Amino acid sequence: MINRAFVRVLMTSAALAAGALLTGCNSDQVALATSAKANQPVPPKLVAAIAEKDMDTQSPILVRVFKQEAELEVWKQDRSGKFALLKTYPICRWSGDLGPKVREGDRQAPEGFYSINPSQMNPQSAYYLSFNTGYPNAFDKALGRTGSQLMVHGDCSSRGCFAMTDEQIAEIYALGRESFFGGQRAFQFQAFPFKMTPVNMARHRNNPNMPFWRMIKEGYDQFEVTRQEPKVDFCEKKYVFNAQKPPGATHDPVFDASAKCPAYVVPDDITAAVRDKQRSDEAEYAKLVAKGTPVAKLNTGIDGGMNPIFASRVPGASTGLSDAGEAPGLSLANFSPAPGTIPGHVNPPRALSADEIAAAPASAAPAPAAASPPRVAAVSAPEKASFISSLARKVGVGATASADATATAKPDGRTAEAKPAETRPAPKPVAATKPAETRQAAARPPFKSASDAPATTASAPVQTQAALVSGAAPVLQSNSFDSRFAGFK
Repeated sequence: MINRAFVRVLMTSAALAAGALLTGCNSDQVALATSAKANQPVPPKLVAAIAEKDMDTQSPILVRVFKQEAELEVWKQDRSGKFALLKTYPICRWSGDLGPKVREGDRQAPEGFYSINPSQMNPQSAYYLSFNTGYPNAFDKALGRTGSQLMVHGDCSSRGCFAMTDEQIAEIYALGRESFFGGQRAFQFQAFPFKMTPVNMARHRNNPNMPFWRMIKEGYDQFEVTRQEPKVDFCEKKYVFNAQKPPGATHDPVFDASAKCPAYVVPDDITAAVRDKQRSDEAEYAKLVAKGTPVAKLNTGIDGGMNPIFASRVPGASTGLSDAGEAPGLSLANFSPAPGTIPGHVNPPRALSADEIAAAPASAAPAPAAASPPRVAAVSAPEKASFISSLARKVGVGATASADATATAKPDGRTAEAKPAETRPAPKPVAATKPAETRQAAARPPFKSASDAPATTASAPVQTQAALVSGAAPVLQSNSFDSRFAGFK
């Protein structure tokens, strides 16, 4: 019996090709249906890990990002219905400072909870492959925060995004694609400044973003104790997690990020488990503060971070804000050798000079150990010129434009990340004149078409619909699920 998925591939490809012949203007969808990069199968080694962890290849996923540690985690639902950690990827480059994105042009990577649906997957990214984080969500919009096209992409270069190597994003993209084929309508993307441990909370207790971090830690804690994707809503300009209608209510509560919160309850079992965890965390936090745990310095002057496994392979590079100071060398031990090719044009965080370290502002006085009220700190620091732009002005080349987005509109209305040449110092003058396609060719994983992928005989995929983050509207609304993944339907 012919595999049903293979039949769908043939039928969809034929339909798209016929439409292109008749209309002469549908070549874009044909390209999407036959995109070799977007249709690469999940690597056999990762498939084996999925089976070993009692998961299905097409079961739902959840993605978490930690800036300070410069790590991206992919969690996947096992056959018990809970999420388990499948793989941790070192982040090649992220930009900005610890803290949420506030405005267009601040070079910040976002923090918070977002929802990724099929329309946010970009198989024709200028950075090999990418998906849009969904920033701004309803919470961000309620606070007047601006910005667009904040991506997780390849190419190891970032101006407000989370940049992986091409080999890494190929795996992550394939895992997301398969989860959609299994019935997941959207996967949750959680972005944090650091792992929300008592040690990290104590080290950053003087940071003005702490009220916001304590608020999103509620969702972090709920996932930690339940291993279930938290349902996310917004009201009164704050996050609400796992809200349900109160007993006796006939309708589910309706949430509006800018309006008063409706009546709702959080399940008792979740509330009790989270309360126990938070009591333990607060007790440990108080001990750390009492014994004088040093606070992290603010405004170090380094734009973003880079996982040590990559920084160790780039001459003159610094890990930047990913210097956690807790377990030196841990990331190097976990991620050796480097997972993917580092392009020659990568713009890593630079190491501070002795004069800059001496001129760095002293750390603020430690804040009291008592928990701050759940108010959102919308603190934004003045934008700083990058090292390259400063150098350019000194030699008389001119100032570079400030931009946090890695995407611009193409003439045909689609979006793809723009790659400003001035932000990437090429090792050779000749390399700067080469088109991106030529530069990237040698560093790409081999293309594999859908027909090369082995037929799956795993048990029926989990069809559980993951909860969606309210307010995370599709980014590329003109492209439907069918047009994005027609090659596999």
